[in-house]
Amino acid sequence: MKYRQLTKEQFLELHKEFAEFLATQQIDVKEWETIKTEKPKMADDELNIFSDIVWEDVLNKTEYIEHISANHINLFKCNSKEIIRIYIRLNDVSKSFLNEEDFNWFMQNPLSDSIEYFKAVKKYQKERNTELFVLIEMGGQITKGSLFISTSQLIQ
Repeated sequence: MKYRQLTKEQFLELHKEFAEFLATQQIDVKEWETIKTEKPKMADDELNIFSDIVWEDVLNKTEYIEHISANHINLFKCNSKEIIRIYIRLNDVSKSFLNEEDFNWFMQNPLSDSIEYFKAVKKYQKERNTELFVLIEMGGQITKGSLFISTSQLIQ
């Protein structure tokens, strides 16, 4: 398995797609029920294969990832050969990016002396999708990139 198995909730969301996947394997509903009870290893293998296909599709389409914590924001633009990172540090310990009011303050005062910006570019050390998956597993969220784009314009 390349990534990780989807959660039960994710499988429920993708039940139609999973049924189509099983159909491509020539497995109908009745046979799937039999496999689950009589061949749990085979069932697990099918779930793993489907999970990898889903993850690969999602990661191929991923352009931006962001991770927000109390005093740090990491923004990533995921190009094909390199990843661009914008790191934002909040030096005012009385504020938190996780607090909606403080986050709104940050959005309205991006040039405050209590905020620092750093930008870096690096080539992927491993396969692109593997690195993006690690960022997501560490708490990163796939986004449309609006915060990355606005911050990038601000710090240029």
